[in-house]
Amino acid sequence: MSRIPRDRTNPAGKRPGKIGRVGKDAPAVEPLNIVHGALPSREVILRFIADHPQKASKRELAKAFGLKGDNRVELKHMLQELEQEGMLQKNRKSLIRPGALPPVTVLDITTRDKDGDLIGRPAEWPEDQGVAPAVAIRQQSPAGRQGKGKAPVAGLGDRILAKIFPAVDRGGPAYTARIIKVIDRRRGASMGVFRTAPGGGGRLLPIERRGEEMVIDPDFTGEATDGDLVEVEIARLGRFGLPRAKVLSVVGSVGSEKAISMIAIHAHGIPHVFPPAVIAEADAAKPASMSHREDWRDVPLITIDPADAKDHDDAVYAELDPSPDNPGGVIVTVAIADVSWYVRPNSPLDREALKRGNSVYFPDRVVPMLPERISNDLCSLKEGVDRPALAVRMSFSGEGRKIGHTFHRIMMKSAAKLSYQQAQAAIDGKPDDQTGPMLEPILKPLWHAYEVMKRGRDRRQPLELDMPERKILLKPDGTVDRVVVPPRLDAHKLIEEMMIQANVCAAETLEKKRQPLIYRIHDGPTLAKQEILREFLATLGISLAKGGNMRANNFNGILAKADGTPHQTMVNEMVLRSQSQAIYGPENIGHFGLNLMKYAHFTSPIRRYADLIVHRALVGSLGFGEGGITPDEEAALDDIAAEISTFERRAMAAERETVDRLIAHHLSGRVGEEFAGRVSGVTKSGLFVALPDYGADGFVPISTLGTDYFIYDEAHQALSGERTGLGYRLGDSVTVKLAEAIPLAGALRFEMISEGREMPAAVRSFHKAGRGDRGQVRKKPGTRPPRGRH
Repeated sequence: MSRIPRDRTNPAGKRPGKIGRVGKDAPAVEPLNIVHGALPSREVILRFIADHPQKASKRELAKAFGLKGDNRVELKHMLQELEQEGMLQKNRKSLIRPGALPPVTVLDITTRDKDGDLIGRPAEWPEDQGVAPAVAIRQQSPAGRQGKGKAPVAGLGDRILAKIFPAVDRGGPAYTARIIKVIDRRRGASMGVFRTAPGGGGRLLPIERRGEEMVIDPDFTGEATDGDLVEVEIARLGRFGLPRAKVLSVVGSVGSEKAISMIAIHAHGIPHVFPPAVIAEADAAKPASMSHREDWRDVPLITIDPADAKDHDDAVYAELDPSPDNPGGVIVTVAIADVSWYVRPNSPLDREALKRGNSVYFPDRVVPMLPERISNDLCSLKEGVDRPALAVRMSFSGEGRKIGHTFHRIMMKSAAKLSYQQAQAAIDGKPDDQTGPMLEPILKPLWHAYEVMKRGRDRRQPLELDMPERKILLKPDGTVDRVVVPPRLDAHKLIEEMMIQANVCAAETLEKKRQPLIYRIHDGPTLAKQEILREFLATLGISLAKGGNMRANNFNGILAKADGTPHQTMVNEMVLRSQSQAIYGPENIGHFGLNLMKYAHFTSPIRRYADLIVHRALVGSLGFGEGGITPDEEAALDDIAAEISTFERRAMAAERETVDRLIAHHLSGRVGEEFAGRVSGVTKSGLFVALPDYGADGFVPISTLGTDYFIYDEAHQALSGERTGLGYRLGDSVTVKLAEAIPLAGALRFEMISEGREMPAAVRSFHKAGRGDRGQVRKKPGTRPPRGRH
């Protein structure tokens, strides 16, 4: 980790104090000379935060430096400036250095050092931040800290929640960690491709980037044959030579969707088999009683979901508001499956749900958060069946302003199960036998309510990115058939807006009750990211206002200017890259993208643990009977938010990698063919090219572009030749040839067929000024370009 030089100034002339060991958990660090009560310099603040991440909130910083009054205000302004400049970034309620680990992090224990001590790495780490940092795991005595309680003990292959500290020994890992709890014991299992060896036995070729090859002795090969995807456990791990492993199971051919999704499941440590105790509890569950419930079984609530949905956790109904005080207003009812009735705090079901965090969706399978007995049966709002739910009734004025809401714990009976396409077709004048009778009394009032709510949405102006989602359709054998872009219907938008407003109501109600909860928070883009976007937009003649108080509608104005131009897709992608990632946290900072001050996930408790916590908070704070949040859960909300945010990123990465591997396998037989593509990314080392017809992208190494020197221009998102002035920009339509496909890595390598186009004058002048980064010259024929994913 880089070190900030110590501040040696003493403007107040006071005796310098020393901050070394901060808190009983922190390791000793080199003392930092400060003036107690005087405002520290920016450099001192940055170093203090790097050395003491557990003390990096505004309150803790003020306390550590003894700041009061005006100095506390100045500290706040200084921290805001550092954040806007990209020197600091928010992590829930703390501040961290960019690229640093948060004070509480989920780690995977991946290996041991030369002394046999455990080494972990972050469970999820952004690819654009390079290699994930190593963390030395500090095992505590069995008696725990200060001899109190029982300390958690972890082993190789386990996933843990850990408290992070900067390392004292700068010759080893940058961090040390104390185990808070073991999330998942993976028992050292690994997955890879089995390759037979002459004379018997074989080797395991790893599928994980940080994995290592293993030897499999002849007696331990099981039923594995050459080329099989297998799961193994480590049989012996010595200090010298390759580890030796034993085959536990044969997954099958690496070309099937089942095997490819299993690679992602294993690589990311996603729990996919429910323990017997969890299944037993689910099987023993009985239908919910009417205790503390209102009978809403006569309310014609309906579900509108994808045609292939198996669990239905939300139902909707709308009507005109009969109140004379709200002319033109509507009442919208959203009912959500009452999972909190069945999944009680600290039960086997609850512990497993927290370990998973959310359901994970692959092209041909779902790894659910809850067993099917709960998710697809007892909690699913099936048509014509009594089901428990939490409902919110929301009143909107004719202008789309929400003027009130109430929550209810109910028993409901869904009047119909419709697909998005089915409901939309009825509204568009093509009802079927099911939707025909419900068109006037149910569907048209829903669409009218959406039109009213849309007025409020249009006034709110959330971020409106146009990024079409692609869906992979599979053949019966699990391989790719084709990739489609499903149309986005008003039916989708209707359900989305009603769910958003229900989530707002949940956050508002819990805040009013002073009930701790987990928010869905989304910070605005940093000043550094804004500046990168501003420089890029300037090359297109589009301006972006300066200042720290950016709102979503500022970006909508940019998107509107690019709409219908050749730069539309490019601008959408750059705006998306400038945004922060939404996470969960117990401290509210609002939701920038939705342009909402209060927001909490409430509407999908079958597939998201965050929503289950919010349900329990509502049940407890509103006196709705059994299944409310407990004091232990309230005390652990910070840790829970950290875990489920990590698990959400884990699921997204696993889903994306599975699609990449499927497409790479699908195209592996078409090496040498040419494809129409679009430049989707520009880096110093080459171009990323997307194939819109396949939902995939691959890499063109800069060494294969031509004989010119290529210069990387970040502001213009371009690679251009120093001598010829020809090059490629983000968004350019190009033709590429598939040079290599690596299914296990999900990687495609292309060769550029299209000639570079003449770069704008601004790019050429940029190069003459010497402000670009020089790339690589074309290598000699026969030199192999980089392989795999970049």
